[in-house]
Amino acid sequence: MSYARALHCRKCGREYPVEARSLCESCLSPLDVSYDYQAMAKVVSRRKLAKQPLGMWRYKDLLPVSGAVVDIGTGSTPLVRADRLGGELGLDELYIKNDCLNPTYSFKDRPVSVAVTKAREFGFDTLACASTGNLAASVAAHAAKAKMKAYVFVPADVEPGKLVGAAIYNPVLVTVNGNYDDVNRLCARLVERYNWGFININLRPYYAEGSKTLSYEVVEQLGWRAPDCVVYPAASGLSFTRIWKGLEELAMLGLIEQPVNTHMYLTQAAGSSPIVNAFHSGSLHVNPVKPDTIAKSLAIGNPANGNYALMVVSQSGGGACAVTDEEILDGVKLLAQTEGIFAEPAGGVVIASLKKLAASGVIKKNELTVAFITGAGPRTQEIVSDIVHPFIVEPNLESFEKVVGVRV
Repeated sequence: MSYARALHCRKCGREYPVEARSLCESCLSPLDVSYDYQAMAKVVSRRKLAKQPLGMWRYKDLLPVSGAVVDIGTGSTPLVRADRLGGELGLDELYIKNDCLNPTYSFKDRPVSVAVTKAREFGFDTLACASTGNLAASVAAHAAKAKMKAYVFVPADVEPGKLVGAAIYNPVLVTVNGNYDDVNRLCARLVERYNWGFININLRPYYAEGSKTLSYEVVEQLGWRAPDCVVYPAASGLSFTRIWKGLEELAMLGLIEQPVNTHMYLTQAAGSSPIVNAFHSGSLHVNPVKPDTIAKSLAIGNPANGNYALMVVSQSGGGACAVTDEEILDGVKLLAQTEGIFAEPAGGVVIASLKKLAASGVIKKNELTVAFITGAGPRTQEIVSDIVHPFIVEPNLESFEKVVGVRV
C-alpha cells in the first residue's frame, strides 16, 4: 500500500487528492506529496529495509506508489570512498555517489521509475517529457518496459550521444528549435491538449519523490548516518531539495538523528547559474538567465524550484557555487584521472565546485562529504576530445621503443 495521503501546496497549504496535478489552483505554486508518517513509521525499520532486495524499490514504503512497479533495475549505485581525489583536494573523508551506473546512465531513472509507475496507476497509456537529454532517455526506456507510448521533447542542440541514447528505445523523438525553457513552455501547452502523462509536468509531484532514494541509499551505505556535507548539481533545483527531504524523512521515522550537522551545497555552471546568483545576492528571488554553457543537462535558465532550493541551502547552513566551462572540463578530467569515473559536464560542475569549496575552507578537511555524480560521460565525450594524443607506431618492437621511448 501507499502512505501518500494527499497533494499539498507548498505556499498556501491547500490540499488535493492524489491525482495527476502539479500546481495549486489558488496560487499556482507547486504541489508536493504528503504522507501519513505515523502509519509509515510502524512498518519502516532498518531491519526491514536490510531484508529488501537491492535497488531503489527497497524503499517502496517511503514512496507514493502502490501495486506493481515499473523497474528497469535502478538504484543501489556505488558510494565510493574517494581517497585519491580527496588527497588532491585536501579532504580526508570524501565519498562519490556514482549514479552514472543506473540503466540509462543517469540519476533520472530514479524519479522516472516512480512517475511512470504512478502514470500507469492513473491509467495513462502515453508518456511525455521536456528534457535536456538524460530524462528523455529514461522516459523512453521506462515506456518500452511498461509497453507505453512515449513522446520526448529536447532542444535541437542537445548532444548527439544523448539523441541516440533516447532514440534507441523508439520513442517519438521531437527536437525543438530553442533552449530547454522553450521546450518546457511547448510541453506546458501540450499537456492541456493531450491526455498524456507528462513526467515533469502533471506527474511532477511523484517524479520529484524518486530522487529521495539517493539520500536513503547514501545514509544506509554510510551505516545509517547523514553526511556532514552534500555537494550536488542543480538545474531546476528540484532533486537538490529532495536530497534534503529524504534526510528529514529518515530522521522523522527515527532511522537517523536529525540532520542538523548536514550542510547542503548547490552547484551550477556559471553560464546557467540563476540560483547561485540569487544566493550571492542574498535573495530568495531567482532571476531567469539565458543559458550558455557546455553543461547542457543543467542549462535551465528559469528554474521552477530555485527559491525552494535556496531555502534548503539556508536551512542547512550550506552554500552555492558556480564554475566556468573551463573549470568544468578540468573537473571532468580530474574525477576520471583520480577515481576512474567518467562523468558528463554536470559531474565536472560538482568536482570543480568541490575543489573551490575545499580550497576556501568552506568544506573542512575532516568533514564527511558526499559529492553526487548524476550522469555518465560517454554520451558527451566530444567535450574532452582534446585529451586524445596517441603514439603511432608500426607493429614491431623497434618502432614501439623508438616512438614511445620504453626500454626493458
